[in-house]
Amino acid sequence: MFSTEQSCWFIRKVICWRAAASIAWAVLLLPPITAVFVILSRFSLLHPIHTLSECFSLLTSASAIFSFILLCGVILMVGFLNLEYYTVIPTIACSKIAMLGQLLHPRQILNSLAHCIMGIVVAWSCAVTIGGRYEKLGYTCMQSEGPPQMCLNEYHLVFLLAGAFVGLSHSLLGVIHNMNYVSFHTVQQYKYLRFKGSLPLVVKCSATQALYSVRNFIVVYFFLGYIPRVWICKTLNLHLNSSIHPLDSIAGLLDLSLLYQLWISATFLLFTWYITLLLFRIFVTEVYSFPVQSSFTEDAHQCLPKVVTDQQPIILKFLALQDLALLSQHSPSRRYEVFSLSQPGGHPHNWNAISRECLSLLADLTQRLVAYHDTVATNGRAKSLSTGSERKTSSETSVTSGSEDFMSPRPNLLMKTPASVFARSIVGGPQSPLTAPFTPDLDSPFASPALRRLTAPVEQCSPWHGSVQSPHIMRRGPKLWSTSTDAQVNGSPPPPSPASVPSPQQEPSKPSLLAQFLQNRKEQVKHFLAKRVLIMYLFNKLPEASSQALFADSQAHIWALEGLSYLVQASFSEDQFGVVQTTLPSILGCMLVLQEAVDRHFKLPHASSKPLRSSSSMGDSNYKTLRFALRATLKTSIYRITTTFGDHLNAVQMSAEHRKRLQQFLEYKE
Repeated sequence: MFSTEQSCWFIRKVICWRAAASIAWAVLLLPPITAVFVILSRFSLLHPIHTLSECFSLLTSASAIFSFILLCGVILMVGFLNLEYYTVIPTIACSKIAMLGQLLHPRQILNSLAHCIMGIVVAWSCAVTIGGRYEKLGYTCMQSEGPPQMCLNEYHLVFLLAGAFVGLSHSLLGVIHNMNYVSFHTVQQYKYLRFKGSLPLVVKCSATQALYSVRNFIVVYFFLGYIPRVWICKTLNLHLNSSIHPLDSIAGLLDLSLLYQLWISATFLLFTWYITLLLFRIFVTEVYSFPVQSSFTEDAHQCLPKVVTDQQPIILKFLALQDLALLSQHSPSRRYEVFSLSQPGGHPHNWNAISRECLSLLADLTQRLVAYHDTVATNGRAKSLSTGSERKTSSETSVTSGSEDFMSPRPNLLMKTPASVFARSIVGGPQSPLTAPFTPDLDSPFASPALRRLTAPVEQCSPWHGSVQSPHIMRRGPKLWSTSTDAQVNGSPPPPSPASVPSPQQEPSKPSLLAQFLQNRKEQVKHFLAKRVLIMYLFNKLPEASSQALFADSQAHIWALEGLSYLVQASFSEDQFGVVQTTLPSILGCMLVLQEAVDRHFKLPHASSKPLRSSSSMGDSNYKTLRFALRATLKTSIYRITTTFGDHLNAVQMSAEHRKRLQQFLEYKE
């Protein structure tokens, strides 16, 4: 799975051992869990003492020991699947068809098949442990005429099918609720305390999900139960006892004893699996302390400055960023190593590597947010132009279509957007201001005070600085000045733009007749399918799903923000060589640009609405609120720096827009 040895060492030496420890604890907890299950399945209020002695003798029998060995094998398989399918970045389906694709993925089909088999094994062990009429699949029955025959024990068959159904439901719900997602707790606790605090939730989720699964299984068996019953009878040469009501009837399914035993067995199955999953999450997300620097070159790939830049495995990067956030707050000795200079040479390699990676993460998130806003703005502009309505003035357009066109300035709203976000179509150096050809006339929709303020220099940490800027110039230029076609309708020439300057790279090639024909057919198919209700139901975007997917990996950005801000705060008194001061303008610039992009994102529909937390599922829903945690962490990080440095930040070089926004933090007005 991983390409280099440096990436494999962490999986081999840390993650595998942590997974093995979680499986070992799950196996150790299996005997008391099994004892509780036996007591609940055989307990009688009329004979409590006799029931307890019978349960004790059953637990020491050979059949119970064999069942326990099978259950241990199931726990090992569940632990292996947890290790194989876990992720620290959730997979969020933005539509029903995307969710259906995840459920029908070949890898997920294998996972569902494995859970069905494990459910059958656990159900067989439960049926043998309960005993009585549930113990065997076949029994000797006497027919009205003829010799004794082997008849099918439908109670045992129902147990096996219920186990397969519960296993299948658990696998499918794991995809829907992202149960393979492993989140990191904000508050660090001992493993025992985390396990103790989560145990009531595991019991509640197991009992609730078992009740729903048994209910659904009863409904399915009522309509389709005859299919497996007939198939088993033909395969194993068994007969049906005509004197007993079949269980796929109302009289057969109203057996309260059967329903209770199914519910207890399903609860036992889910509880053992959920305990294994909970222990895996606790052990895998345990804090790992990386050395900041090493005296041996062969261990350099295990040090924090090197590990934090690795992209695979992703769990390694997350634990490294978590360690960075913790050392920046609680470890002065390790902070000293971050601020130290290399010998010989006197270069701050540790700080440079850590700060460069953190700034790269923040710039990448800013790029994604800006690209998402561009997509929303493009859709809004296309929709407004296709309506065929009459041309409006610039102020009316800015006010009425503000919710759709996020790139249009609003005259009645004071915009504080730096040039690094909106002025990407400017050709020239980072310090070149807007010149006369770039200023639209008064009739243009862009004639607003906000545009005239976009003269600040592009920050070095901006996502549009350097080589990243050029591809967006070609893409953004025509879209920025597309509304100037209205001026051509009235007879006035359009204002010149840098995107309209002819160049060999920007000359569009005329599409061929075949390409035009295929494009027309594609649009016709889209228009036809858009009128079908089922198609629209499957392909429509789910509310908040796009926003949640945009911030799915924001836990890494939260740790990067905390690590940078705490290190900058500590550098005010601990940085003897001033290594942090060289990158302080870039850090502030990146944070302010990201702050602006996040604020713009929360103005979108469904972005500011908090989802309800589900307390009846073991799926971790922390990823649904990561955008709120990121916004709070970003604002706190900027305040942490401004309160520490105070008026000293006036000496830091930055653009006028950034300085104006930073002044809001200095005056506690943000």
